This record gives sequence, structure tokens and C-alpha cells, in this order.
Amino acid sequence: MAIRLGDQAPNFTVETTDGTIDFHDWKSGSWAVLFSHPKDFTPVCTTELGRTASLKGEFTKRNVKAIAVSVDPISDHKAWAGDIGEVGGVDLNFPIIADPDRTVSSLYDMIHPGEGDTSTVRSVFIIDPANKVRLTLTYPKSVGRNFDEIIRVIDALQLTDLAPVATPADWTPGSKVIVSPTLSTDDAKAKFGADKVEEVKPYLRWTPQPTV
Repeated sequence: MAIRLGDQAPNFTVETTDGTIDFHDWKSGSWAVLFSHPKDFTPVCTTELGRTASLKGEFTKRNVKAIAVSVDPISDHKAWAGDIGEVGGVDLNFPIIADPDRTVSSLYDMIHPGEGDTSTVRSVFIIDPANKVRLTLTYPKSVGRNFDEIIRVIDALQLTDLAPVATPADWTPGSKVIVSPTLSTDDAKAKFGADKVEEVKPYLRWTPQPTV
């Protein structure tokens, strides 16, 4: 069954490059980016995991933990780690799940039927501290992910959790945001400041990104 936004992220206990983990215990109190890659020692995957390692500081600032999964065994993951560090410029600093029996891949519907094998596609799940799935992305094997977009989405989710706003098309941190439709214009002016709410349409009101 496909995982939908708002679903409880399935828990699992697995072997990783950092040892055995219980997923919910491992991420307790944190956001998580769980993402799959098709196979170790492949070019696109090497660039993606290298990029993830380089973003360690950005993830930490946002209380986010990254964890990858593929169907290859732990021995391959550990042998591959040197290539990831060499290509990305940063040593591997997050766990990679070994999923040779496809347990995690099946739980999260990461296997793409019709691709001719049983490796995973490039799935991304952003999961909040309450273990709710907040965003899903799926890329084909031939297309590498945009990790700047993953960071941007985390910023948007965390902002909109803390303030009654929504983010518009192409929003970037620091840009103006949209007043939530659940808030009246008068209430928005009381909350954000009368001079900081611009009504373009009754349903479209802009305000500077609030400090939360």
C-alpha cells in the first residue's frame, strides 16, 4: 500500500553502516530524510550520497537526520563509503541501511514495477518528529535529486508548522509568504502588523516571512 501524506511512517529495525537501529528510536525527537538509491557503486548514487554528507551542518541546524537505503549488503555499503567521501569531499556521516530482503523497500513502496530488477527507485520521505510523513518525492533512476529543494521543503514545512502561513510558488527562505486562508485579514493584521499584510485578493494576502 502506498504511503500518503500524514500517514504514520512505518517503523523497522535494520542493520546499517552505523550498526543496528530501530528507526523511530533513532530519529526520536528529530525530523528525518529517508531516501533510497538503486545500487551501490553507481555514478548518480555516489554524487547523491556525497551531497548528503556535505549537507550535514544544514541538516543539523534544522534538527534533521538523513538515512539512506538500498538493497545492497552492509559489506558493499562500507566498501563504497570511500568513494562517497572522495567524490563528495566529506566522509560518509549518516547511516546507510542494508535491505537485501527488501523489507524497508516494500514497507515504503520503493520498488518500481517494470524496471526489470528489484532495486529501489529514488524515493524521498520527509518525516517529522511525531513520525508523520510530511512529503514524498519519487525520481526515476536516471535523474539525480535536487538536495537544495529538499532543504527548501524542510524550511517551508517547519515555517508553516509554526506560523499561520503558506509558501507560494518558487518560495525561498526570507521571501514573502501567504497568509493562511484560515486567518481573516483583520486577524492577520493583528498578528503580523496592519502595515505588513497586503491583500491582493480576498483569498490571497501577502506578508513578510515571520520570525518564529
